[in-house]
This record gives sequence, C-alpha cells and structure tokens, in this order.
Amino acid sequence: MSTRFTEDEVIAAVTRLTRPQLIRYIEVAFVRPERAEQGYLFRQVDLARLELLCDLSQDLELDENALHVVIPLLDQLHAARLDLARLTDTLRALPPDLQDRIARYTAQR
Repeated sequence: MSTRFTEDEVIAAVTRLTRPQLIRYIEVAFVRPERAEQGYLFRQVDLARLELLCDLSQDLELDENALHVVIPLLDQLHAARLDLARLTDTLRALPPDLQDRIARYTAQR
C-alpha cells in the first residue's frame, strides 16, 4: 500500500500552502484526495501537484482563472508524454525488420 498523508501532514510538507488554499484546491478539483473517516487522505502525487500549484500561483502569480486553463493543459501534456513512452516501448519490442520498415516510412514523411 502506498503512503497517504493527512491534511495536517500536507500543510506541514508543502510549506507555502495554507489550509484555505488546500480546501479551495479540493473544492475546484485541482487535487482529488481520498475521503476517509478521519478526513482527506493525499498521495505523494497530490503533494507534488500542490507544490506545482504553489509555484504557479505564488511565483508566477497566476490567479485561479488562469490555473483553470493551465492545469488541464499540463495534465494533457503529461498524458501525451505517457502515451509517447508507451508507444516507444511498444515499437522497441517489435522485431528489428519491422522497426526498420517503420523508420523508413516515417523518414519519408
């Protein structure tokens, strides 16, 4: 089982994050923690996302409206990178002759 963090642990770990910001980021679904009897539980990836949100909102001074544009674009970029990595792995698993044919075809374009 992976590690989960409570609200208090998140606030302690993401030092630039305030509790009102955390609650707002949950309300607008920038982060989607698990709900448990003791409150919200966050994953490590949630902490990284909250760090990014702090960077964007504080360092780059993006307001919530801008974050509603930027965050989905970053999510799409991340998904595209994962798709590309999977495709690359799939191509590398092909027989060499087929890899060569694909390389020749793509070089023509």
